[in-house]
Amino acid sequence: MAVIGNATPLIALDAVVIDTETTDLDPAKARIVEIAALRLLGGRLDTQPPLRRLVRPGELIPAAASQIHGIDDATVANAPVFSAIADEISARLEGAVVIGHSLGFDIAVLKREFARAGMIWTPPRSLDTRLLAEIAAPDLAGYSLESLAAWLGVTAGKRHSALGDAETTARIFFALLPKLRAVGIRTLAEAERACRAMTAALESQHRAGWAEPVKALVDAMPSAAAGRIDSYRYRHRVADVMRAPALFIAPDAPLGAVLDRMMREQVSSLFVHPDGAGGLARPAETGIATERDLLRELAKSGAAALSTPVSEVASRPLAAVPVDAFCYLAIARMNRLRTRHLGVTDAAGYVIGALSARDLLRLRGEDAISLGDELEEAASVPDLASAWARLPRVAAALLHEDMPGHSLAALVSRQLCALTAHAAMLAEQRMRDNGQGGPPCAYAFAVLGSAGRGESLLAMDQDNALVFAEGAPDGPEDKWFQQLGVHVADILHEVGVPYCKGGVMAKNPQWRGSVATWSARIVNWIQHSNPRDLLSVDIFFDMLGVHGDIDLTGAIWREAYDAAKGQADFAKLLAETAGAITPGFTLFGRFKSDQGRIDLKKSGLFGIVSAARALAICHHVVEHSTPARIAGISALGLGDESDLEALVEAQGTFLDLLAAQQVEDIEHGVPPSNAVAIKRLSRRDRERLRFALDAVKHLDELTRDLLFRA
Repeated sequence: MAVIGNATPLIALDAVVIDTETTDLDPAKARIVEIAALRLLGGRLDTQPPLRRLVRPGELIPAAASQIHGIDDATVANAPVFSAIADEISARLEGAVVIGHSLGFDIAVLKREFARAGMIWTPPRSLDTRLLAEIAAPDLAGYSLESLAAWLGVTAGKRHSALGDAETTARIFFALLPKLRAVGIRTLAEAERACRAMTAALESQHRAGWAEPVKALVDAMPSAAAGRIDSYRYRHRVADVMRAPALFIAPDAPLGAVLDRMMREQVSSLFVHPDGAGGLARPAETGIATERDLLRELAKSGAAALSTPVSEVASRPLAAVPVDAFCYLAIARMNRLRTRHLGVTDAAGYVIGALSARDLLRLRGEDAISLGDELEEAASVPDLASAWARLPRVAAALLHEDMPGHSLAALVSRQLCALTAHAAMLAEQRMRDNGQGGPPCAYAFAVLGSAGRGESLLAMDQDNALVFAEGAPDGPEDKWFQQLGVHVADILHEVGVPYCKGGVMAKNPQWRGSVATWSARIVNWIQHSNPRDLLSVDIFFDMLGVHGDIDLTGAIWREAYDAAKGQADFAKLLAETAGAITPGFTLFGRFKSDQGRIDLKKSGLFGIVSAARALAICHHVVEHSTPARIAGISALGLGDESDLEALVEAQGTFLDLLAAQQVEDIEHGVPPSNAVAIKRLSRRDRERLRFALDAVKHLDELTRDLLFRA
């Protein structure tokens, strides 16, 4: 089973659903006469047969109990006693989250049965579907299995049999997941926290002698020592370590010539392509010959191998990674494919360089996380959710390595882009499976906002858009892409990236369209705009293509920048529409907080982002990230250099503090936000925060001044 963390999404849980039938309804007296366990793997029912065992209780079964579950003394006469199956039960539960209905009763009974067997009972992590249902729908008339099955429209198994009730509980758990998401509960820790808050129900169960159905929070935060990982691979990209340019050789070249070339170039591999010079080579049409391939052929054929064409020993197609991928993705891909060589591709997908295990030797030490590769290989939504759940643990470990907020945000953004791209691939497949066919024309799916800028942290929602080659609004192409946008939004929402509250999603008509439609929008924004028309338009200028023909999004993005060049009034209107900064200090100079927290996005972070974006739009600084935009403004000689540098430093401070708070909140079942608890800040962090808030005090005036400077 996979390692269960606090941030594991409920749809991706490895769990065991249990139910027991007993001799009595009083857990202090009850003995088990039947037990069943169904395994869930990655949020799906395991295909292996469930466990079902009759148990001889060692005492007479009361007639009243037999009338309920149909098990009498004769039924269990030849069944084993509990101690004989205790090890089997323990093995089935080990490492899994245990799910049950009114689970506190079953846990109390199991605890006593294990004690009678002379075994130590270790309470598992657990979830109670009865409590979860009350959280999702507090006004239901009843929460029995029958009531919940009827409410949720699920088929109930045989009632009052351990296996039948376990099957019903599993179906109820799956049906509850979208309803729990609707009230903001997505992860295991969030569900546990919500269950522990059901004090009235828990108190009633406690009086009945039941066990706690949900354990106290498990601290899954990696310690400074145990969570320590090599952060180099997460800080640096393939471009930093690859060999370029890519070296090619023709397929008919003899191995002798290949060997001579390798020795002359001091490389361990050559790419094989019909155009021996490489040209515009793509991985699918490219092979690779390595020194190991040559050695194997020499060992097999001796000197005769030197005249063998390289095409006969080359491997194809070439496995590759993008040039801007983080190095950990390359390591993960090498490990999965069991190769020591990869090609490196540019944004257009052409092979431009090579990467070997030797190039990555500096990235020593292995950790258990291969997040990006797992995202790309996920075959289903639960698989995608399971991979995505690793992100908070990666972030926590990197914070222990003192990774700065800017670098962590770049990593998180990269993974959000990869997640969105894979969601689009799954959505396409879903539409094909539904008989809707493939895309009617070329298109690109894009992220907007913080993901496009490379500045996302863990409190995120969806901001995405879609550009397609041709087709009118409400035409057949548009309707197909609308459905694609709906599927992508639903998949991301299920995985753990909530719907955008402002509606900035490709499923909505204003955030998708043909190239011609987007061009017309851009003209309208700039020439005929008013504040109401420009809500959320500013984040369009953060657009970054992540899937499909991304040249479409790149062209539209650059077209918008070109059209807005010098349009100071338009840029000013965008900045004003985004809203003003909320003061971070009270009149007495204290941090302005709400319930002990200060919202760093409202108090400064969003203001810096909006100001840099407006200035970049007006002065044609065609960049995505906030630091790059500010650097571009500075390079134009606009503004005081120290003031601009202070904004970059302030953004870094906000990101540092938010990242640490969000990791802590996620591990404690608190949905991450943009607010930090003041009391958790060290003296140094409080001083850094003061400097950062001081840096943005006069940001509005600075922005207005710089917008109208030539």
